[in-house]
Amino acid sequence: MNYKPIFILGLIFEAIGQLLLAQGNDFVYALKPIDFAHWSLFLGAALLTPQIGQFPKSIFTYLGVPTIIIGIVCIIGMCVLDFIWWSQPNQEVRSEFAGQISKIPSIWNPFIKYGPNFLNVGLLILSFNYFKKHKLGVSLIVLATLIVFLGRFIPHRLIYVYLITAIGFGVIFYKKQKNEYQA
Repeated sequence: MNYKPIFILGLIFEAIGQLLLAQGNDFVYALKPIDFAHWSLFLGAALLTPQIGQFPKSIFTYLGVPTIIIGIVCIIGMCVLDFIWWSQPNQEVRSEFAGQISKIPSIWNPFIKYGPNFLNVGLLILSFNYFKKHKLGVSLIVLATLIVFLGRFIPHRLIYVYLITAIGFGVIFYKKQKNEYQA
């Protein structure tokens, strides 16, 4: 089965989730009947999963698959924590909850602070499978990964990161190669 469109849809859901989060905490807390922002991130991460087994067998896949799986798990864990935040009745309780879990490195570090970056690193590593034939697509994903780690000054950078990554994988998966032997 071809999971490539589902994979790209997952990246688009990640971008939509980031777009909703960019509207601010008051907007997110006012979302009803569910927290659409974090459900979008949750579904986006889940939709990436089927394609993981379809990448070519290579060193990049052997390194990228565990890395992206860690990232997916961390995104899902982050969403679970954010669902709890969203469900709290007021900002005072949310702040108390945040204060409590921020003191627990085994929760805060993997799910909030560092873990979600594994997703972007895994996507980058997996894209290297296609460098010889799809330099443009891989270059876009490299750019997106650089924005994650070096572009902290860019407002709402993760919206751009996931859109650029989706375009990069779209180029990789769907750009037709010119036959070298055509006249």
